[in-house]
Amino acid sequence: MPPRKTLLLTEIFPPTVGGSGRLFWEVVSRLPPEQFLIAAADVPGGVEFDRTHAHTVFRLPMAITDRGLRRPSSLRYYLRTAWRVRRLVRRHGVGLLVCGRNLPEGFVGLLAHRLCGVPFAFFNHGEDIGVSRTSREMTWMTRRVMRRATAALANSFNTSRMLVDEWGYPADKVHVIQPGVDAAKFVPAAADERFRTESGWAGRRVLLTVGRLQKRKGHDTVIRALPAVRAKVPGVLYAVVGTGDEEANLRRLADECGVADAVQFLGGIGDDAMTRCYQQCDLFVLANRTVGADIEGFGMVLLEAQACGKAVVAGDSGGTGETMSVPDTGRVVNCDGPEKLADVLTELLSDPAELAAMGRRGRVWVEGRFDWPRVAARARQVFSELMENTARG
Repeated sequence: MPPRKTLLLTEIFPPTVGGSGRLFWEVVSRLPPEQFLIAAADVPGGVEFDRTHAHTVFRLPMAITDRGLRRPSSLRYYLRTAWRVRRLVRRHGVGLLVCGRNLPEGFVGLLAHRLCGVPFAFFNHGEDIGVSRTSREMTWMTRRVMRRATAALANSFNTSRMLVDEWGYPADKVHVIQPGVDAAKFVPAAADERFRTESGWAGRRVLLTVGRLQKRKGHDTVIRALPAVRAKVPGVLYAVVGTGDEEANLRRLADECGVADAVQFLGGIGDDAMTRCYQQCDLFVLANRTVGADIEGFGMVLLEAQACGKAVVAGDSGGTGETMSVPDTGRVVNCDGPEKLADVLTELLSDPAELAAMGRRGRVWVEGRFDWPRVAARARQVFSELMENTARG
């Protein structure tokens, strides 16, 4: 009898941009294509992307506006998607279904499990826990998923703790698979004065944030900290890579704080340009904080910055502290307000020698723990163990 296959079910998958999609692609692309299949959202560019690799991807209609069950359109989504997954399971000898989130994919997994008995596990990325609490209905659905799932896959030890402590999920059924970084792509580089001049960075100490412009990322906290920072570090510049709903508010805040000339919005840029920004900045900052139930589950950008030989600063919320070796490669600080952040940024920007040393240590740190081949090997081990456990009973 041929070995059973693992099917990853996820709405977020390339070419769709997102941290979880990056995690799934970087892991699955390093696993045997004959054993690992993908069912992903049918999005523009999906078919073209799928021609670039050897893995089998089934593109399904997976867009959903309301993850609950009360709307007829949502109920039809769950039933139709579960039926399509059931067909894939039976046709392709799937022995384990891995769902990209607890909702909506996890609930599809629950229905597929009831339809054909396939065991399923679900990923949780930290912020998914907040989504699950937005209504009684979503909480009810999540608890049903957790009750039937064979395992939960957490993106950080912090997320694992939340699943156990806040949801009562059995600790022995939680497996941590932390995201990683392409250490061959994100590498340190010598100072490039031409790039800095063309970017408007010449002669300035550059803080960098890469990420979607949303409240939990804390771009506003950095902007509020800038007046105090540049009082001691003249010429400091805050470069922001990313797009999002908060851009207009952040621009307005920069004007109100009198630092519009010290904030640069670069928008969405290509991967090569983003890598050069990592390499040429002086210090990377992700001032994440908890907003309601919304948290930063891990923070892959912190790994990318360290891989490029840069010191990092992050908020003390969620799993960001797991990305660094504190204080050797980075600092963790409360970012609910700007005062403590301003002190840390000023201290580090005023000590270029320590910044350089932290950057060198950061490169070694991520190479030894977070290079994608290591992460993929961990994921394969977990999937194999789950497959063996379900086969036994």
